[in-house]
Parts: sequence; C-alpha cells; structure tokens
Amino acid sequence: MPRRSRTLTGLLLFTSLTLTTAGIASIAATANASPESPAAAAGTHTGHATYSMPGMPGMAASTQASGDDPDGDGYIMADPPVTGVTPSTKVPPPAYFHEFQAKCAPTHTAPDDPIVYPGQPGKSHDHTFMGNTTTNANTTTASLETGDTTCLAPGDKSGYWMPSLFDGDTKILPEGVQTIYYKSGVTDYTSVRPFPRGLRYVVGSPMQTQEEFKNLKGTVEGWECGDSFKNYDFPATCPDRQDVQLNLRLQAPSCWDGIHLDTPDHKSHMAYPVAGGANYNSCPADHPVALPMIEFKMAWPVNGDMSEVRLASGAGYTFHYDFMNGWDAATLDAMATHCIKGGLQCDPHGYDESHPGAGAVLDENYELP
Repeated sequence: MPRRSRTLTGLLLFTSLTLTTAGIASIAATANASPESPAAAAGTHTGHATYSMPGMPGMAASTQASGDDPDGDGYIMADPPVTGVTPSTKVPPPAYFHEFQAKCAPTHTAPDDPIVYPGQPGKSHDHTFMGNTTTNANTTTASLETGDTTCLAPGDKSGYWMPSLFDGDTKILPEGVQTIYYKSGVTDYTSVRPFPRGLRYVVGSPMQTQEEFKNLKGTVEGWECGDSFKNYDFPATCPDRQDVQLNLRLQAPSCWDGIHLDTPDHKSHMAYPVAGGANYNSCPADHPVALPMIEFKMAWPVNGDMSEVRLASGAGYTFHYDFMNGWDAATLDAMATHCIKGGLQCDPHGYDESHPGAGAVLDENYELP
C-alpha cells in the first residue's frame, strides 16, 4: 500500500477544521473506515493550523519535514492501516486489574521535541526525557530502535518526555525509575491491541488553561503532595518532610483511528474512551481500535515552599507529555496479551504476585526467554 493516499475511499471524516489563512479552505483530518470496505489512507492534506479537539486544547501544527514525515504535512500513515474494526461492547470476565508497569529512568534534558518540532533542535521549551537515551529533535522510529534505554525492559526503547520542572532556577529531575502504567482504558480489556510501530502522540497541551487541565479526561487528582490532592496548579506549600514528594498522574487517550500514526496536532488520531450505560467504557466509532492506556506516575523530590516551582512550559496546569513508540513488537505483544488481555496486575517482569500460577512474561533480565 502506498505510504500516502490522496483520495478518500470508504472513510468517514470525523473532523474538518476551517482555516482562515488566505487561499486555504479546510483540512480533512482523521477518518474511520467502514467494516465493509478496505481503508484508504487520509485525503489530500493542505496547509497547517492550530487545532483543538474537545477536552484537548490546541497545539501548533507541524510544519517541518522529518525522517518519518518527508513532506512535512504532519500526517504519518499506518502501513498497513487497521480497518474493519467495530468498538467492542463485549463484557469480559470480571477482572479488577488489567495492566503492567514499565519502569524507566530520566536520561537527559534538552529544548527538543521530535514530535512537535521535528528536525528543529532548541526550538522547544526544555524537556526531561525518559527511556530511550538517544531522543532528540531528529529522532525517528528507526533511530529509537537502534538506541539504548533506561527502562528496565530492554525491549522498551520508547521515547517518553515531559516539560522539565524547576524550583527557581534549579532544574529538578525525578529520581530513579518512574512508573509508567500500561492499562486497559476500555471495559473489554480483551480487545486491547499492542501499539503499532511508529505511533506517537501528545497528551495535554502546554497552552491549556487551569480549567482545561482540571477537566482533561486524563487528569487524575491533579498535583499531589503529602495529604494535599486535587491541585490543578502547584500548591503553595507541601509538607517539608523527607518522605514527601510532588506527584502527578496523567492518563493518555487509548483509542486509535487505525489510519494515522500522527496528525498535525499530534492528538486527532487518538481519543479517550467514551462512557456508556452501567459504567461501560468503549472506544468511539471514529477511533475504534483499543490500545494500551498509558498513565504517567511521576514524582519530583521537591517540597516545602513551592512558590518558585514552575514547569519549563509555565504553570503547573501546562503539564503534558509526549510518547513515541519504540517497543520491540514481540515484547510488547507478550506483555499486553499476558497482563492486559489476561486481566492481571503485572510488575515490569509481567508477573502478578496475586496470581503466581500465571507465571511471568520476562526473565530476570526483563527480556523474553
């Protein structure tokens, strides 16, 4: 299948964004293939803009060619696309957990963002990178796969990054390995598939307001420290104790359109599950493919007076993060199948201590045996 198709065949456009720039009428965004027809890729893509999806504030569109996006239009197509999928409404066997943990340490900081500003070193605000040690402005899917990683599992060469945190002029990095959960965001956890090669997206936005951050579907309790919760900007103070750190959890959208690995706003190809009756969560029809839901759980060693704590992107409510899939396909498939689809609560080995008979996925070196 050609990498890019300039026709729309059997696709339902889920958004059309009007541009005011002279000479540009509109851009067709992502699409959902019907079960009856094989998917074509996206339609003609013209121009660039700032996009905004409900609950996901706008970000500047890509305008730079890169190794994964040679024409620089911001669209990277899945090859092959995943089509003919109907969001699952199945009720699986009861399982309170359906997740595994990735444990990855910070590697470096840099004013780079290979998703938002590909090939443009120094253009971004400062980011703290975790996982792949080679992530920089020129990172591509191929370069991730040849890089090293600080994740416990050598098969996870993904790039994870977020705005750096400062206390005054001092940059504060999370200490040691951080927890990144891979969960089911839909009720039918048996329908979750591994990430496609090359998938990338941004969760949240550096331009979001405090109210938008509070109401973002992925926001969990806001900033936490000690017994202080639901802070949607940095709290003025945190208990000045050695055991207190500043914590934040933020969940990513987990429903994919099956067509795009990236879109110009780095969001439109992904969506959060939608709630139905009896607390049932399923993927929306225009994003029918259920993928693992990533949840960042970060902790920074800062407490006491928080008056000078800030992010490189601004206030606490500007927190966001980027993900660029670099998993070894066999390792991710094994972890997702055993832990998520198996209804287990797995550690980074793929082992659930509450169900020891299920065994582990990875050996003592966090590798497939």
